[in-house]
Amino acid sequence: MAEENKGFFKGLFGKLGLGKETPPEPEVEKKTGAQEPVETQSASDWARELFQKMEEPAAPEKAPAPTAAEAVAPAAAPPGAPTAPAEPVVPVAPVEPSAPVAPAAVTPPPQAAVVEQAKPSFFERLKRSLSKTHESIVGRMDALLLGKKQIDTDTLEELEEILITADIGVKTTVDLVRTLEQRLKRAELQDGAALKQALKEEILVRLEANSAPLVVTDKKPFVILVIGVNGVGKTTTIGKLAARYAGEGKRVLLAAADTFRAAAAEQLETWAGRVGAEIVRHKEGADPSAVVFDACKAAAARGCDVLIIDTAGRMHTKVNLMEEMKKIRRVLTREIPDAPHETLLVLDAATGQNALSQAKLFKEAADVSGVVLTKLDGSAKGGIVVAVSHEYALPVRFIGVGEAVEDLREFDPAQFVEALFQ
Repeated sequence: MAEENKGFFKGLFGKLGLGKETPPEPEVEKKTGAQEPVETQSASDWARELFQKMEEPAAPEKAPAPTAAEAVAPAAAPPGAPTAPAEPVVPVAPVEPSAPVAPAAVTPPPQAAVVEQAKPSFFERLKRSLSKTHESIVGRMDALLLGKKQIDTDTLEELEEILITADIGVKTTVDLVRTLEQRLKRAELQDGAALKQALKEEILVRLEANSAPLVVTDKKPFVILVIGVNGVGKTTTIGKLAARYAGEGKRVLLAAADTFRAAAAEQLETWAGRVGAEIVRHKEGADPSAVVFDACKAAAARGCDVLIIDTAGRMHTKVNLMEEMKKIRRVLTREIPDAPHETLLVLDAATGQNALSQAKLFKEAADVSGVVLTKLDGSAKGGIVVAVSHEYALPVRFIGVGEAVEDLREFDPAQFVEALFQ
């Protein structure tokens, strides 16, 4: 019966393709003597085990690791979806497990480059300030010499008119033209370029003859008396001078002795607070000499290095001016020997011949030792610098070419002439 069953299943498995080999028959060990019964597997039990193995689910096969290209490949799009252009695959270099990975550098977004405009030099600003004066002298001179192949006395006469109208002054102009005539006789002026160069040289000679910077000595306090008519920029000039000396580390005291002009003391007090200077002031209408007296006492007590005194500029007659200046000087000399050490006359360059008249009046009344010429930046009458220096033998200490504190500069004759003729 067992043999018949085995044959049946063998044929069935052959038809199903489920194995063609016949399971091995169990070997029966032959022994002599008493034999123990051998347990044999029936065909039905063998078939049952075989079907159980067939019905068990197969273990899933381990999928191979994806390549670098497959790892970054996008998922398949559904049918009908628009196909995006494939991006290039950048191979990634393998990283050693033990090597530390540095964090990626963060690049800031590009910003617009900030272009800092270089501040022009003082010479460039001086050239711009003298541009109107340049046109009134050099520009008209160029027009005069245009087309002239030879310089003669008629040319010099026309040049004389140009110089007078540019406020160089009659006395200075006559002196310049006479010198040029002598050089013409020596055949030194062959053409227009030679004439311009000769005029430039002669102006420089006259400016350098009386040129001298203001030197603040070690006398304590060094007293600077500032005079000038109202409206010329006297108080502003004092404030800029105070800023200059305070910036050098000097202790500065201001005296508001202009007690006649409304708000003059307040304006000076504002400057004192701005530049770090001290101030002595009285009520409006007080005696100017009393302010000067208190300022001298305060400067000596506080150990100030520089004392700058503002004075009134509203005088109705020459007599009033002389008497007021004499009174102030008497107080200064009594309190501080040799004071004032400098008397600065402030003139507005834009007033031209009027500034020349003021220089004459104040020199006679107040013993002027130096000049400050303001507002050169808006004037076509910068020739007054030459006239004041030459006619009254007064050194130009400072010139003002703008509103800023640094626009009050020491006067350099060579720089001034160069900027004027360029």
